[in-house]
Amino acid sequence: MATVEVLQGGVRRGRVPADELAAGAARRFLQAALAEWSSQGLPSSDGFEDRLVYDATLLISELVTNAVVHAGTTVEIVCRLDADSLVIEVADRHPGRVLRGSTEQPDDHREGGRGLYLVAALSDVWGVTYHRDHKTVWCSFEAAGERVPCPRTDPDQPLLAPTPPPDLPRRADIDWVGRGSLTFLAEASDLLAGQLDEDNVASLATQLLVPRLADWCAVWLYPAGAAPRLSRVWHSAEQLLDPLRTVLERFPPAPSTRPGVQPLAWPAVPAVPGDLGSALAVPLIAAGHCYGTLLLGRTGPPGLPAEAISLIEDFSRRVALAMGTARQYARQARISTVLQRGLLPPATARIPGVEHAVVYEPMAGDWVGGDFYDLFPAGDGRWCFALGDVCGSGPEAAALTGIARPVLRLLAREGYGVCDVLDRLNKALADEAATALVGETAAWEGGQPRFLSLLYGEVLPYGPGRGARCTLASAGHPLPLVLTPGGLVRPAATPQILLGISDDAHYRSESFDLAPGDTLLCVTDGVTERRRGPLMFDDDDGLAQALRGCTGLGAAGVAEHIRQAVHDYDTAPPSDDLALLVLQAQ
Repeated sequence: MATVEVLQGGVRRGRVPADELAAGAARRFLQAALAEWSSQGLPSSDGFEDRLVYDATLLISELVTNAVVHAGTTVEIVCRLDADSLVIEVADRHPGRVLRGSTEQPDDHREGGRGLYLVAALSDVWGVTYHRDHKTVWCSFEAAGERVPCPRTDPDQPLLAPTPPPDLPRRADIDWVGRGSLTFLAEASDLLAGQLDEDNVASLATQLLVPRLADWCAVWLYPAGAAPRLSRVWHSAEQLLDPLRTVLERFPPAPSTRPGVQPLAWPAVPAVPGDLGSALAVPLIAAGHCYGTLLLGRTGPPGLPAEAISLIEDFSRRVALAMGTARQYARQARISTVLQRGLLPPATARIPGVEHAVVYEPMAGDWVGGDFYDLFPAGDGRWCFALGDVCGSGPEAAALTGIARPVLRLLAREGYGVCDVLDRLNKALADEAATALVGETAAWEGGQPRFLSLLYGEVLPYGPGRGARCTLASAGHPLPLVLTPGGLVRPAATPQILLGISDDAHYRSESFDLAPGDTLLCVTDGVTERRRGPLMFDDDDGLAQALRGCTGLGAAGVAEHIRQAVHDYDTAPPSDDLALLVLQAQ
């Protein structure tokens, strides 16, 4: 239940709880404010055009939804008249909350909560004000053009937007289409262009059409190799959403490659007049492929003006193109996921007497990473570990990763020691045939082959409570560090040449004991070379200092502490893959 406080003049303040009824309460709050100001004869209150009222009602609903979902606090609303403008303010009591998506596209599948993305497109002026104990998002709508009275509505009726009185022209009439079509299509293009999920495209399409051009709208999708599915349904009267969906789900339209608007039987939904409306179906076709069908209906006299039909067709073409882009992105994402999983080692059993933890984060937005790790039993009580980094990132780096890890496992299980494994892997990478094979799968940057830095070793546990013997070698890789229970940190290897540079290279290993409580930290250069301006994370032994702060932590605690330290080093996201491996003797 909303708490309302009426202030002097054209100012009205309210408060709604953070629950599923908040958006509806906010819409009724705005409708009541506009009606009250109109009855009081306040300046500008009776001069807002219908589009302003529609957009303001949509935005107050979306901003309140955004606050409820992502802040979870009581939401405070202020509506006020400023000269010839309507100002809406929505505040939550979570000042530290990152604003969802800013003006970029939303990244989830909710019907609502599109927040600032729509604010930027529909309001004249908007902004965010941060206070010590709360945050306010505000937007302003300027009155312009021909003015029409703001309609009174039943405050208990859960409408998305007020219904125009019968004496007003419909939004889809010729005069509105002529004046607003270009602006509408421009807004729609901007909003749709940023969507990379076809359900989000469908959701946005329905909300753009209702109530501008239709009273209800739905989108059917035709997934490849699957049955058609009804993705989104939207109605200006929210209480009719479920009944409308129930009716539409019974009659899925068949895919069509013939473009253009086609007549559709009016759905027999209770409380929706069956003889006073026009329904249309528009195939969503792009590049000769039908991605779905857009359905829409409009109450009133049958038929739509030719100009309105032309606008709907133009809009549908934009929706279809966005659908095609989203589906292509989804295919690439699936391929990336499959390849990424293929590059990760299977889950390992617990090493007797040694606790381990791994952090693996490919660069944000990258296809697959160039960093890799492995931890596997090699027989005779030995456990082998590897942490590698192909020079570069993305699918080209992943191609070399896909060769290196299986070769490591094969050589280790054949009984080769640490030095012999590196020598043979180096020869394989330096061999002209192997380099050509990998180089042809993806054009190397600058036409140069890639090289591999690798930290490889084996652990032989002595038994519970007795520690372990460790043998390792670093081939052009950041040196591993050992942390003792007393807080001392020391390097555990000496630097050697990268793999793949010279087939004459020979590698040396080093052996040492990991006493109970000793921790071995292995990282890639995504950790040591994390940048903040001209500085790097490992400048002045930054990694050793961070590890020293992990004294007393278990392997998982050490891994998380280092990971968080790397991310906190700069506000910008990491620009390289990040991987680290922690081994702690018990």
